[in-house]
Amino acid sequence: MTKASADPAVHIGISGWRYAPWRGKFYPAGLAQRQELAFASRVLPTIEINGSFYSLQRPSSYEAWRDDTPAGFVFAVKGPRYITHLRRLNDVRVPLANFFASGVLALRDKLGPILWQFPPRMAWEPERFEAFFSLLPATTAAALKLAREHDDNVTGRTWLHGGGRRRLRHAVEVRDPSFVDPAFIAQLRRHGIALVVADTAGRWPLLEDLTADFVYLRLHGDKKLYASGYGEPALAHWARRIAAWRQGRQVRDAKRASKVVAPRGAREVFCYFDNDIKVHAPYDAAHLAQALGLPARLEEGARDRFALPPGISLRPARKKKA
Repeated sequence: MTKASADPAVHIGISGWRYAPWRGKFYPAGLAQRQELAFASRVLPTIEINGSFYSLQRPSSYEAWRDDTPAGFVFAVKGPRYITHLRRLNDVRVPLANFFASGVLALRDKLGPILWQFPPRMAWEPERFEAFFSLLPATTAAALKLAREHDDNVTGRTWLHGGGRRRLRHAVEVRDPSFVDPAFIAQLRRHGIALVVADTAGRWPLLEDLTADFVYLRLHGDKKLYASGYGEPALAHWARRIAAWRQGRQVRDAKRASKVVAPRGAREVFCYFDNDIKVHAPYDAAHLAQALGLPARLEEGARDRFALPPGISLRPARKKKA
């Protein structure tokens, strides 16, 4: 076995997939909206589900997303803002139960990390976050047990089936300067929760402390938040970091809150491009994969050379009226 094949996986994809400006550009003209996930999942190996952040989804949606994607595909799921932004982690056991009862576990082996994003003006309070981290289930069995505590908000639309005892991984994205604290890093390491490395064009803290046995990277825009693409130098910068993390090393110029360096150990990496406004995200993801020597099934300007997934067809383009 070669060294490269022994390294942990690197998953590079996009944050969400349903964007109107992508139609006729990333998505072929005439592709039905209901088929966009099937198309995107054939050219990118992982996608973040963002709809779960705004409202509880239905089991039927998770089942459809699972069935629309190929074997080996991985979803990251964004936890509800009701928990992180509205309740601000206060009394959230039942809302957590509702989230896990809503169908997340229906993704089965395609369920990857769960992302918890916190608002810019939510400061780190050790006791509050300790209570929340202690509630997060570490396995699918624990998540199913918690899900059974759901309330009437999801009655009649729950997924409470067994799915074995698979590991669940959690990552947190923070945006308040108070989190730049060695004690916060130590807290994450105790719980095995990954600190999201978030490139936000300088708007919010960028921290590269390794706190779990996997790395979660979100690239929101190199120069302009959610809008600017990543050029070759920027992609090379992130490729060097991903290669180091994957091989169990920390980069020398890492921006860290703690002087305590994480133990060496190869890490699986999940990377999502969130610079979606101008259709940069899928192409930047493909170019970063290429920079790492990974298979890239998408090239800008060459999308139409790729075969459509089975069962997907294009509608004839409508003729414009004279």
